Amino acid sequence: MSNSSERVLVAVAWPYANGPLHLGHVAGCYLPPDIHARFEIAKGNKVLMVSGSDEHGTPITVSAEQNNVKPQDIVDEYHEINYQALQDLGCIWAKNIDQRGADYGGALFNRTTDDAHKKIVQDNFKSLYEAGFFETKVMEQYYEINPNGGGRFLPDRYVEGDCPECGASEARGDQCDECGTTYEAAELRNPKSKMNPEFKIEIRETEHLFYRLDLFQDALQGYYDLNSSRWKSNVRAMTKQWLDMGLRPRAVTRDLDWGIDVPLEGEDWVGKCIYVWFEAVQGYLSCSQIWASRYSEPSDWEKWWRISEDETPRHLYFLGKDNIPFHTVIWPAIIMGLNHVNKGLNASQPVGLPGKGDFPLAYDVPAMEYLMLAGGQFSKSRKHAVWLPSFLENHDPDYLRYYLGINMPENHDTDFNWPDFVEKINSELIAAYGNFVHRIRTLGAKIGGENPYSSLERPDLMTEHESHLEELHQKITNSLSQSRYKEALRGIMNGAKYGNQIIQEAAPWKHMKGGEITEEKEKSMATLAFGWRICRWLSIVSNPFLPFSAQRLWDDLGLDGDVDSQTWQSANDWRVDMTWNNVKPTPLFQRLDLEEILERENSVKTSHSEDDSVHSVKGGKKKKKGGEKMTEIEGVNFIEFDQFMAVDLKLGKILSVEDHPNADRLYVVNLDDGTEKGRTICAGLKEFYSKEEMVGMYVAFVANLAPRKLRGIFSEGMMLAADDGEGAVKLLTIDGDLSPGSQIR
Repeated sequence: MSNSSERVLVAVAWPYANGPLHLGHVAGCYLPPDIHARFEIAKGNKVLMVSGSDEHGTPITVSAEQNNVKPQDIVDEYHEINYQALQDLGCIWAKNIDQRGADYGGALFNRTTDDAHKKIVQDNFKSLYEAGFFETKVMEQYYEINPNGGGRFLPDRYVEGDCPECGASEARGDQCDECGTTYEAAELRNPKSKMNPEFKIEIRETEHLFYRLDLFQDALQGYYDLNSSRWKSNVRAMTKQWLDMGLRPRAVTRDLDWGIDVPLEGEDWVGKCIYVWFEAVQGYLSCSQIWASRYSEPSDWEKWWRISEDETPRHLYFLGKDNIPFHTVIWPAIIMGLNHVNKGLNASQPVGLPGKGDFPLAYDVPAMEYLMLAGGQFSKSRKHAVWLPSFLENHDPDYLRYYLGINMPENHDTDFNWPDFVEKINSELIAAYGNFVHRIRTLGAKIGGENPYSSLERPDLMTEHESHLEELHQKITNSLSQSRYKEALRGIMNGAKYGNQIIQEAAPWKHMKGGEITEEKEKSMATLAFGWRICRWLSIVSNPFLPFSAQRLWDDLGLDGDVDSQTWQSANDWRVDMTWNNVKPTPLFQRLDLEEILERENSVKTSHSEDDSVHSVKGGKKKKKGGEKMTEIEGVNFIEFDQFMAVDLKLGKILSVEDHPNADRLYVVNLDDGTEKGRTICAGLKEFYSKEEMVGMYVAFVANLAPRKLRGIFSEGMMLAADDGEGAVKLLTIDGDLSPGSQIR
């Protein structure tokens, strides 16, 4: 099968329907797959994009209990809010059937409360159970004792305490958001009930089914060895860590009444449901099947889910870094288990990698790091966020798509703040892209006529420009094919900058008042006319990133139809007939005013100070002139002077650097801090420095940061580094020699 008709499954992580999406969700999970799906469709591939609301599990029940409503009320509300917000962002979820026909795919944003999804999950559960892939084990779990005499087992998210690995407080019952460690609830230190902290809790035994992940160890290792070379470093590292630790059986049932019932007979399973981790990942498969039953032939899902002699469908999974193991270890183990039982085999027989007729495993998992908010992690539960619905009420969605595209957390965490947002829109998007296309439109309008540029063309003089843009197009294609979205978007912006450059050099305005026709004038005006073709090129290549602006530009050029219907390669068609739109040119973008935005965000926060509305923007407090307090705005994180002075910054000299024994991305740095003992700091600098480069450097470090254990080694501070957001990181050093331990001020 040719590449032009390759089948691609774009599988998107399912957001919990317990609150509105925030910008961290968008950057980490929901914008990248939309960009990629649009790119694959433009290339002519047959793309099926699937996702939906994850509506079971404790995040839902926690929200329901906190709001004194039923879980179904919570998920009904937020599914609609989030689905609408994603459409408002320009995501293609409403295009259930590809415009070329259902054989080319489509999209479905479904729900895990869908009855069809429940049946598929229960059928798969029974098949794996009957094949012997589950074992029954007694486990210890926290039990909340009601003073009235009743009680209940507490799911992981209903328990909070101190992380057993790094010591962070408010760690969840099964995972620490601070260091990423997962653990059994009984390992948590100083545990208490999240919902009723005054109630006593104790450990009790409860019986559950466990999925035999250990039976898939060898097969998953083989899968990793064959495929990980194309994966990002964070995906490789986390998957390798899980495999190196050795896989153990993992619970697939839990004591909870909100979820999919365990489909087994007997009193032992009453009040238990299928664990959401085991259920929700199957949504990629169930959603594909449900899409086919609604919008195509019922068996058409198999076109994206069966390996044939001619093709292995290419599966791409988009998610945040905290979900990596679920998509490179756990979901592949479930898929291989289903393949195994579909062949009539059972758990006593060795599990192998997928072959003809089987479900394929992920080709790539382009997981993202975190988008931070003014230095802190976005958090739905802590209300530390800029909410997507609120953002889209006030801003062009393409502004957000551009900013998150150029600031995407592909290989390291990036940061959102309002000043940087305004700067990038005004100084990059508008100054380069917007300025160029407005130039071409306004100069054409000055020339006048039905088609002002058509008579000025000289293709024989434009071959150098054509070649330059074709080369740039290939680089953008390569970047998108490898999920390097920032790099691709920079390439697109370079095309706009190139257009500005050649127009500036040609200076066509010098020749627009008539006069003698000279070779210089003819080339200058031909270059201006070629600017129309660059605009068309920009409209097509920017469409995956900026679909609203791309369509406006397409219309402004007088072109018919939708830019969505154009093929990717057609951007380089330099001989299409020129068209024109005689409507008075207006700027493609409007400049942003930072003070106006901050004033509005402050007003929104103040008006919602007593209301937990999903459209509010939450923040803390900051000082105002005269000692009055005013509301802090999300994305601008002010601190008091005393807070800054509390940070003890000192100079240290790096004496030695070793690899961290338990973390692929960390160094263990021995630092001379001016004391006899010195100190040890764990630093994630392997991507940026060799050990030899670091030894002997004088670096700035935080001396009074509380020590914390990182993968088994105590880190006693933090070295300071600058990050340009483009993948370059440099330690902060000094320009001369000073004694280690010197104060930095």
